[in-house]
Amino acid sequence: MITRRSFIRQLSVGVGALGLEIPGVASTTQASNTDFFRLDQRVGRWWLITPEGEPFFSLGLNHIDPATLRYAENIHIWRERYGNSMQRWLQESVRPNLIDWGFNCIGWNQEVISRKRTNHRHSRHFTYEEYQWLNMPYCAQLPFADFHQWEVEVRHPDFFSEGFVAWCDHVAREHCAPLANDPKLIGYFYVDCPIWLHIREDNRWKGPLFDPKKLESPGGRDELKALATQYYKVTHEAIRRYDPNHLILGDRYEANELLTIEIMEAARPYVDVLSFQDFRDPIGHLAEWHRQTGMPVLWADGSGIIQMDGYRRVDGQWYRDVLAGLRKNPGCVGAHLCGAYLRNRVRRKGLLDENEQPDAEAIDIIRQANQETTSWVKEQVG
Repeated sequence: MITRRSFIRQLSVGVGALGLEIPGVASTTQASNTDFFRLDQRVGRWWLITPEGEPFFSLGLNHIDPATLRYAENIHIWRERYGNSMQRWLQESVRPNLIDWGFNCIGWNQEVISRKRTNHRHSRHFTYEEYQWLNMPYCAQLPFADFHQWEVEVRHPDFFSEGFVAWCDHVAREHCAPLANDPKLIGYFYVDCPIWLHIREDNRWKGPLFDPKKLESPGGRDELKALATQYYKVTHEAIRRYDPNHLILGDRYEANELLTIEIMEAARPYVDVLSFQDFRDPIGHLAEWHRQTGMPVLWADGSGIIQMDGYRRVDGQWYRDVLAGLRKNPGCVGAHLCGAYLRNRVRRKGLLDENEQPDAEAIDIIRQANQETTSWVKEQVG
């Protein structure tokens, strides 16, 4: 059955292929989007559109956690420079640095804080108040389920159970209701690299959500689509009960593992953007998924890495090259760099070290790449 939304999507793809535009054809899951970030097609490509109506290509930094300033060796920075205040840190350090580095939003604030075999975990989500202190556009993650590719402790949920429905409703009440009227919120992410069809060594005990061997038959592919449809339907309905306004950015798929069109087709009616983590070839993978689906795509996480003695550096030139390639993709609406803001002792990678000393070489290239992209947006839209 072809829904109105899928028809509009297909029409938009065909029109885009001809180099034409039909104003107003961009369709989202939002009930009303005139006062919030939304999507539209202009000058032959997809764009995020700000509440003020301006095209916006999201340039986000991921992983922003102040606990890095609270080791015994450096806690004096947190106490003396910021007065033990999250508000001061966000306003006096994070916001001015992100703006200076050319970023225009937060891609995802949580940071990896433990990477052991039995407890691979991330830091907490920012609160509504913390986002207001930061006073920048941002994306928020919703903890609907824990089938991340790095998750090693929790068994898979039953998407058809009453318990899963009730849990998703709680998550939406807890996270979406407070953010529902915030024009700075771009949209919601779900799972970080869901293991629909793949696993990693440490979570081999529970296996993927769906047996990839079943994909060899049409019935198996239909079963996968039904499973994914239930997941995206339940999560979508939970959000929309409490927030009809904001974009749904969905899962951040691992682009270098097995993914199928059945998963994307299941997501299509219930998310607005297809989002991907990719540390290898975001240019090629995002171009292919936009080609196959016609949907907007987002590079939601990834970076080049330079191995150093005892830590890792963000490869600024790799990021610059990726941005240049993504600008050629008419479906790409943004790029979020796996920074992080501060280098902790788990990820061992960041634009500032634990004493807030900047990686000046990487930052200079990243700033230039972001400025080039901002200038490109202005050139595209006049």
